[in-house]
Amino acid sequence: MMNKLNYFFRAGVLATIAIISFACSSPVETYQGPVKDKSFYGPQAQVYELPSVPGKIYYVSPDADVNADGLSIETPTTIEVAISKVVSGDAIVMRGGVYRTGNLTFNQGITIQPYRDEQPVLNGTLIAADWSKTADGAWVTKWDYLFPGAPESWWNRQHEEKFTPLHRFNNDGIFVDGKFLESVASKKDVVEGTYFVDYNTKEIYIGTDPTGKTVEITAFRKAIMRTIADVHGKKSDGRGPVIKGLIITQYPDTMVHIDGYYPQKVSSETEHGKDVIGTVFENCTFSKCFRIGVFAIGDSMVMRNCKIIDTNTEGLYLVASSDVLLERNIFANNNIERWTGFYPSSVKIFNQTHRVVCRNNLIIDQPNSNGLWYDVGNRDGVFVNNWVENIGNVQKFKEKEQIWSNFSGFFYEISSHAICAGNVFLNCEQGAFVLNSANVQLWNNTFVNSTASFGRNSRGDGNDHFGWHINTAPGVDARENHILKNNLFYMQKDLSRNSWSAWQPADMCERLNKSTLTAENNNFYVYEADELENGLILWSPAKAEKCTDTLSTPEELTALYPEFSTESKLFKGISTPFLTNVSANDFSLNAESAGKLKAAILPEEIIKVMNVSDKKASFVGAYMPE
Repeated sequence: MMNKLNYFFRAGVLATIAIISFACSSPVETYQGPVKDKSFYGPQAQVYELPSVPGKIYYVSPDADVNADGLSIETPTTIEVAISKVVSGDAIVMRGGVYRTGNLTFNQGITIQPYRDEQPVLNGTLIAADWSKTADGAWVTKWDYLFPGAPESWWNRQHEEKFTPLHRFNNDGIFVDGKFLESVASKKDVVEGTYFVDYNTKEIYIGTDPTGKTVEITAFRKAIMRTIADVHGKKSDGRGPVIKGLIITQYPDTMVHIDGYYPQKVSSETEHGKDVIGTVFENCTFSKCFRIGVFAIGDSMVMRNCKIIDTNTEGLYLVASSDVLLERNIFANNNIERWTGFYPSSVKIFNQTHRVVCRNNLIIDQPNSNGLWYDVGNRDGVFVNNWVENIGNVQKFKEKEQIWSNFSGFFYEISSHAICAGNVFLNCEQGAFVLNSANVQLWNNTFVNSTASFGRNSRGDGNDHFGWHINTAPGVDARENHILKNNLFYMQKDLSRNSWSAWQPADMCERLNKSTLTAENNNFYVYEADELENGLILWSPAKAEKCTDTLSTPEELTALYPEFSTESKLFKGISTPFLTNVSANDFSLNAESAGKLKAAILPEEIIKVMNVSDKKASFVGAYMPE
């Protein structure tokens, strides 16, 4: 057993080296910045060849014979039978069609993919066809597959229940012609577009006439469970699955679950992430889920060209894992039930991860959710060349002296050492937010109608609401050493927000009397408006009543810290285009504008993660001028 574990550990180390090399050491001839073309991201059309695996290939189809052996394309078996048979090194090839199934549990390193260009769909619902009309004008059916739920113990019911009623925490999903209905508190509240579940009588009431429509109701909790427990007479082999080309949709709980040790204490990276190594997701779509799209624990995971959309608490929830690569994915529309007080994020990287690289992703349309959030004890995160758009509500977050936005595009909290570089943040309530962390670098980002913020407070001095979590963070007196350089901030005329903030509470002004940033320069600010109603920079610590001052020009920051903003510039009330074409989302500097700016030369580590070929490159924003 120990030899087998050593083998897989060595395999994991090799996979880790490959991922880091691929993620950080692949310079391209011409750096281009985040890709505007949305078709670059997400699933790409494929014609799959049969997988080259050392084991058997099992063929499955939605209408297969359960007694078939599945060993040829002519004799497919069911997906359930194949899952029970596969061992490490085997593959399952899925014919196209809808598989209404779930709880597919295995513990082996297998491959699952489509046959040729066919499209298999794992669907967590069954069709509900037997409806009766009630005296109140609703429709009712009996249903045996119910998924009652409740909020987590830390949820503040007293404050939040008026915004998020308890019935929202149940996980049942009812879909009419593919559109999910919203839950209500009682039968009398049921109207068009809503439903109520009576868990005592096992009845479901809907307000939409089902006549002539397809009504689907959730019946399987999960789609896929890669467990570390014994199952089907086999022990876990420590290898993650390779899953390609699937659509997984309409499940009440976590759709795909890659299991592993979940630390509940401060933990070394050698202690976690080793149960399942090397999981791969490619060209998959995960949609319409009432909890988590994909939950994964395990080192050396890769998610590439996937799409996660219409999820609730998290789209992707990555926990206690190291050397992970996320690239060319689409993450859209998390928190579909609009839960409050629950800290939703389309991507959550949580609990002492190391070296998670997120590059060339599209994070978009998150009105009720954060975009990507590193939270609790993470280290060496890399967030580069991503396009982040429509996070939260830009108009809502305009107030002076306001840092606690609802939602941020990139959020780095209670963690240390990260690079956020070469990204576009477009129309984000807050573009980048660094909170109670240390050694975070923001280089060459383009913020359009979006802000950046650095915050620190006394959290960690005493007992914390989340117990041990805060102990994974840098200490209260060590939340510093941030860098802000070569960033471009552009505010259109109808917005008047400060471009960035360095914030701490007034009662910490004497204790934390030095800047949280160690370097700030070569940042450029373009405001279409003639005047900045809320100033340019919200700064602390400052000799002001609340330890916070509003600075209106870069020169005012230089007066406080002579090494800061010596090469930064502010342009107000511009009458000629500063960027190439804002209306077409072309945020590259035009030649005239680029000539007005002086950029810092990029350090070697920034050049490496951004894949810039010119070792002496210096430019402002996410795009290198031609």
